Amino acid sequence: MLMSKFNSAETVGPDAAWAAFERRDRAFDGRVIGAVSTTGIYCKPSCPARRPRREHVEFFATPDEARAAGYRACLRCRPDEVGRDTAAVARAIALIEAADVPPTLEQLGRAVDYAPHHFQRVFKRQMGLSPADYARAVRAQRTERQLDRSDSITGAIYDAGYAAPSGFYDDAKERLGMTPSAWRDGGRGETIRYVVTDSPLGPLLVAATPKGICRLTFKEDVNALHRRFPNADIRPDDGTMRAWVDAVLTAIRTPSEAPEVPVDVRGTAFQEAVWKELRKIPLGQTRSYADIAAAVGKPGAVRAVGTANGSNPVSVLVPCHRVIRSDGTLGGYGGGLDNKKLLLAAEGITPELPFDG
Repeated sequence: MLMSKFNSAETVGPDAAWAAFERRDRAFDGRVIGAVSTTGIYCKPSCPARRPRREHVEFFATPDEARAAGYRACLRCRPDEVGRDTAAVARAIALIEAADVPPTLEQLGRAVDYAPHHFQRVFKRQMGLSPADYARAVRAQRTERQLDRSDSITGAIYDAGYAAPSGFYDDAKERLGMTPSAWRDGGRGETIRYVVTDSPLGPLLVAATPKGICRLTFKEDVNALHRRFPNADIRPDDGTMRAWVDAVLTAIRTPSEAPEVPVDVRGTAFQEAVWKELRKIPLGQTRSYADIAAAVGKPGAVRAVGTANGSNPVSVLVPCHRVIRSDGTLGGYGGGLDNKKLLLAAEGITPELPFDG
């Protein structure tokens, strides 16, 4: 049997690659190339051609690697075009993230030289969500950062790139646990209790509705809650949160002894799917961003998984700290990389490679 070769950061193992070829999985196009020794041809996973025997196939991360090994491109599935798709999506993401106002699908199509509706399919196949959904997620994250720095909700909304507050509130109903009407009126009618407590990781904000913890962060205080929800009934903890706060502190200090704690969060369907998978990661184990993307049925959406991971509003309890890069390095963490190291160490996790910054 021929050996498998991989050089990319988020690689596909040979068993997963063969399974993707057997089911002609378009989601793996651009992530792995299959080359057939008996024909000298390489293909993408979705190629409609009849499948060869497994022992005649080896896998590569890119078409360039397959050509360097002496193979030529399949004229039926045209695998080299997938590389063009990947470059086009990367260019579109850069444009979306740099723009003050999200570019339209037509503008993106012109920029990457694709027909708009075709590019919509290409982008969604690779990222797991449409360009418009990706742009909304980028703007929402900007708004959250602006809210942390601004005394004005309206100013933060405009600074994040929204043309009017109504656009933010329309997006909010997709992302936030509070109802759209409550957001539209600054949280009026909602009751949120909070406490800022010392923890082994520094000051910790714990905020909760009657349903469960809705915010758990290392970088916020009560002023952040008031900026987000100026008309909500925000009250200091009266003792009703004590058991939940104690459970959170136990989850930080001795996670193997931590009890279950209810959470009250809501996001887009994709975010919720990612957060659900995060809660499935067993104590003392890690997953890569690619693992989570595959688990939610969007193996090409590794970057979108990173975005959803970073949008997690409840640290520790939704254990985004257990997601690291495929090469064993930490990746990012909203609570700071030092805290991520400490959380992993408390679970007995030692990545194979040195932690990076």
